[in-house]
Amino acid sequence: MAILETKNVNYYYQDGDQRRYILKDTSVSFEKGKFYTILGQSGSGKTTFLSLISALDQPKEGEILYNNENIKQIGYEKYRRNDIGIIFQSYNLVPYLTAVENVLVPMSITDNSLPTDVKTVAYNLLDYIGLGKSKADRLVTMLSGGEQQRVAIARALATNVEIILADEPTGNLDEEMEQEIVTIFKKLAHEHDKCVIVVTHSNEIAQQSDQTFYLSKGSLVPHE
Repeated sequence: MAILETKNVNYYYQDGDQRRYILKDTSVSFEKGKFYTILGQSGSGKTTFLSLISALDQPKEGEILYNNENIKQIGYEKYRRNDIGIIFQSYNLVPYLTAVENVLVPMSITDNSLPTDVKTVAYNLLDYIGLGKSKADRLVTMLSGGEQQRVAIARALATNVEIILADEPTGNLDEEMEQEIVTIFKKLAHEHDKCVIVVTHSNEIAQQSDQTFYLSKGSLVPHE
């Protein structure tokens, strides 16, 4: 059953009398336990699509459903706070905080039920994705790009959400580090039943996902 679904979603810019469609009548569904990738040329609308399903922007027409409920009815802020984790290419970490403090930030604002000792959970999450306690206690600016991206992944997981969304998460990383991050995404989907959706320009990453969609001329279609 779909955990996330778009129904006839349109997104466009008005250019005088003309509408320039970025997404046109887009209907697609995503399930838990799967690792998805979305491919497309630069400027094709991949990031726009991710912004819509993460409630950072709103469609002009159509619906986005989380567990069969329109995210507009859930409330965009509430949906972002409780139901999804977002990973950005530029990490978007708080530079004056340590790695573990960055992971604690979303835990302090979520409505989701969390264990009492959230700091232990944060350390365990960082350890799970490959950052031990000594690095967890460092300022994130003292970590490498790959390590910062691991912190961003741990932060996205911190509130025990079911959907992980990532925008070009390996764009700043070398090939070896890219593969390590992809391995984490696959484990999250297959071992922890998360729905993982990654926007990427990398065919290598797409080949490792369970399903790839290709975005072209406003249409998001399954990619063989």
